[in-house]
Amino acid sequence: MRFSRYLIPTTKEAPSDAVLPSHIYLIRGGFIQSVGAGLYNFLPLGKRVLDRVRDVVKEELDKAGCLEVDLAFVTPAELWKESGRFEKYGKELLRFTDRKENEFVLGPTHEEMMVNLVRQSVKSYKQLPLNLYQIKTKFRDEIRPRFGLMRGREFLMKDGYSFHKDEADMKREFDHMEATYSRIFTRLGLDFRVVEADSGAIGGTGSKEFMVLAESGEDTLVVCEGCDYGANIEAAVRKPAEGPRYEEGEAPEMTRGKFHTPGVKTIEDLARFFRIDPFHLVKAVAKKALYDEGREEIVVFFLRGSDELQETKAANAVDANELIDATEEELRAAGLEPGFIGPEGLPEGIRYVIDRELAGNDTLIAGANEADYHMVGVSIPAEGEPFADLVAVREGDRCAKCGGKLRYTKGIEVGHIFQLGTRYSEPLGATFLDENGKARPFVMGTYGIGVSRLLAAIIEQHHDERGCIWTRESAPFDLEIIVSNIANDAEREAAESLYHALRERGIEVLLDDRKERFGFKMNDFELIGIPWGVVVGKKIADGTMELIRRDGLERTEIPADRALEEILGRIG
Repeated sequence: MRFSRYLIPTTKEAPSDAVLPSHIYLIRGGFIQSVGAGLYNFLPLGKRVLDRVRDVVKEELDKAGCLEVDLAFVTPAELWKESGRFEKYGKELLRFTDRKENEFVLGPTHEEMMVNLVRQSVKSYKQLPLNLYQIKTKFRDEIRPRFGLMRGREFLMKDGYSFHKDEADMKREFDHMEATYSRIFTRLGLDFRVVEADSGAIGGTGSKEFMVLAESGEDTLVVCEGCDYGANIEAAVRKPAEGPRYEEGEAPEMTRGKFHTPGVKTIEDLARFFRIDPFHLVKAVAKKALYDEGREEIVVFFLRGSDELQETKAANAVDANELIDATEEELRAAGLEPGFIGPEGLPEGIRYVIDRELAGNDTLIAGANEADYHMVGVSIPAEGEPFADLVAVREGDRCAKCGGKLRYTKGIEVGHIFQLGTRYSEPLGATFLDENGKARPFVMGTYGIGVSRLLAAIIEQHHDERGCIWTRESAPFDLEIIVSNIANDAEREAAESLYHALRERGIEVLLDDRKERFGFKMNDFELIGIPWGVVVGKKIADGTMELIRRDGLERTEIPADRALEEILGRIG
């Protein structure tokens, strides 16, 4: 391809709303063009990168035995109502009606559509297992689209769905997809980590995320310094916290009784009042849980005073769509006393959940459910209560797997796999006949990759102050030939000869044959980030060219008469 005939509108200025390197360089380099909040055109250079990334994804999926389909982008709302997600998915789901007042959605994901396809086509266990996927445009009406391709409203996504006769086979495929995804991201040259994750609006019993490690990532990850454990902070677990260590005879005595604590409402004030570590206090966090069809209720979550509530875990514990703060007036209307709520003597009908690390403790201080009073010596049974993991894991906590120290890092989610079970097949009535002729719901897994987001993730990991540095499998071209002075016959002829020879060897080459200053061309080479460049300039008279590796801008002189062999030896 010749630069002079290619549409690559590079610019010096970064867009005013761009803060991430990927957003800045993809627009400045002429890869994408903004047309609205979270909406982007892919220009010829960007489309080449998108296609190359897509090809890697497709090649590995096809080798793994997955079958590609292409489902309708517009989805009947009725399918989403059948699955129970029409309301639960929230405002990111773009709903609309056609001229006949039929309801539709723009697919943000296609579980319902794929289940509908399979329930009409697969009738017997003999047709299983089955793994179907598509690489298709999706739309999510993000409230704050930002960071370019990192969080757009319209994006290209690979979504796959597997169907099985039992859970054991689904878990086998889940592990198979984890290995397949790992090969994809390794081929693309990414430094990534597989972490435990929350299943969110997709649902299911277990999920893992593939996180590209980058300080610009939106997700906070909890990783262990001693082993390979990693999890999104929404799903991270820890070894149960240990209390403060006391010298002999210094441990606090917990004589059971009700104590007058006027105006003492916060954990900090309570710890000072009793002169005790917050580890021994029970924190009550009251929230208003929101459900489908406008239903809501007050829920109280109890955990140690030294811990903080992880709201995604809390919402999952009560199967709520969302948790919001409850006002003091709402709490009092429910019979609760703000600042003095405890697990003993709660008003009848109040739903509550206790962090499982409190189970079996009998030396706690908690609210007495009476204004200006707390209970000392509160006991939490070891079992029989509504226990759940509610704690937000902090840096310095200990790993549940090896006991090592946990720390935070940042990541960009590029893939997510889920063990769905019968979450969608049951409500949608998707069944098959087993070996005994009995109808059973399909056991499912689902597997997603943000294909267009991968472009941003690659650049977030691979860039410098000059521009993009594409990895070998993602680059729009393998090599760029920069002609210093296109008007010089010797330079032009040498460049043309090398250009044709490389193309005959299957190398994707961009020939910069523009009538521009050499410095201008080099700036574009560095901005666009093609992995290798060859400068054909004045030194051609001495029989040499200059080979440049974009990563690090390492320069090597090579003999012109052996340029083809030298280049093929370096870039394959």
